[in-house]
Amino acid sequence: MVLVRGLLGDVLRRKRLRQGRTLREVSADARVSLGYLSEVERGQKEASSELLAAICMALEVPLSTVFAEVSEDLAREEALVLAHPAIEPEVVAAA
Repeated sequence: MVLVRGLLGDVLRRKRLRQGRTLREVSADARVSLGYLSEVERGQKEASSELLAAICMALEVPLSTVFAEVSEDLAREEALVLAHPAIEPEVVAAA
């Protein structure tokens, strides 16, 4: 099963790293604890819409852009799962 929170975390991490920013910088700008932001990026926590909005504002990226990238990643993951139904998604994603 593909978890959207994991894909969302991946997109947020990519955005942050492309900007050359640290978790500490983004967490301070978003007024979110460093640990919580880390858990969101690792797909361990479900972020509320308010939290996502704060993170996106800190990253200066529209929430719609983040959701569009998550949607693209989800479509890609689903296609892999459909192409290889006997293989777990984590195994396909790692391949």
